[in-house]
Amino acid sequence: MLREGILDIAGTIDAEAIPGHQTVIVGIKLDTMHLVKKGEEFSKLRGVVSVSVVTGRYDLILTVLLRDDFGLLEFYTREVSRVAEVQSAETFVVYKGFNARVPYVL
Repeated sequence: MLREGILDIAGTIDAEAIPGHQTVIVGIKLDTMHLVKKGEEFSKLRGVVSVSVVTGRYDLILTVLLRDDFGLLEFYTREVSRVAEVQSAETFVVYKGFNARVPYVL
């Protein structure tokens, strides 16, 4: 499975256990139907842990890791603002996660 790229062995963190760190989930609505292309674009932004192209109310769901020197304001003004064709975004702050470990990407 390692050779086929199915299994990846990586270290993950519990963001709640590290002072100054926070995980947020962001729902993105787009003004385009090029969802995969936009998903790839979002996946390259600072702080983004993962991106999923989804059905329903949003087109993309992002998992984002923030910290004291790179918070929600910086994520939106420095990163998301560079992506064209974003209709709207809704942020869900994770107050308490269960089995919600993420790679340390910052």
